[in-house]
Amino acid sequence: MDTKNITKEMLAGMIDHTNLKAYATDADLEKLCDEARTNRFAMIAINGVQVAHCHELLAGSGVHVGATVSFPLGQMTIEGKAFECEDAIKNGADEIDYVLNIGRLRMGDLAYIEKEMQVIVDICRKYGVLSKVIFENCYLTKDEIRAASEVAKKVRPDFIKTSTGFGTGGATVEDVALMKSVVGDTVKVKAAGGIRTWADTRAMIEAGAERIGTSAGPKILAEFEAEMGKM
Repeated sequence: MDTKNITKEMLAGMIDHTNLKAYATDADLEKLCDEARTNRFAMIAINGVQVAHCHELLAGSGVHVGATVSFPLGQMTIEGKAFECEDAIKNGADEIDYVLNIGRLRMGDLAYIEKEMQVIVDICRKYGVLSKVIFENCYLTKDEIRAASEVAKKVRPDFIKTSTGFGTGGATVEDVALMKSVVGDTVKVKAAGGIRTWADTRAMIEAGAERIGTSAGPKILAEFEAEMGKM
């Protein structure tokens, strides 16, 4: 996407405002929701235990509540991920970001990856909820990223996502471009992990990302406004 004509409202609508820290308190989550409502971000990204509370806080705001599933390792059974997914949706989640089984992908077990993806995507479709598949690219080769993207192109989740932000590395322009080159317009790409500036965000969008996962949403918008004010 060309960012030359992007507006503040368009940019805000691409940001998943994030707090996935293990020590997040109710006060932290209330601040997150206030910022998301004020800035009209697309979504807040939180852990499942906080979904019901945040769903109440954001009622009527238009901001989605996004829950993580099997986060951040992806090392749960398919049945466990399915239960966690349904539980989050029943508590008010509008979007699901789940971590695929990284070990199975590295083993080349694409049948497992497809089965797992299909189960989660089917649950999300059943409830009218958006689905995002987290690859955790820092642990994968380019061929493995490409293979997972091919599976996604077949199963058609709403998004494939670069990273949890808890691995050894985050989003890269190269990986976003690679994922987008495989899925084309069939599946969208979300970049997350280490994105803290407008410059970072712009690079990811221009590489093909349509959602940005970040804990620095207000800062990114402020930097965007400052740059626009100089033009």
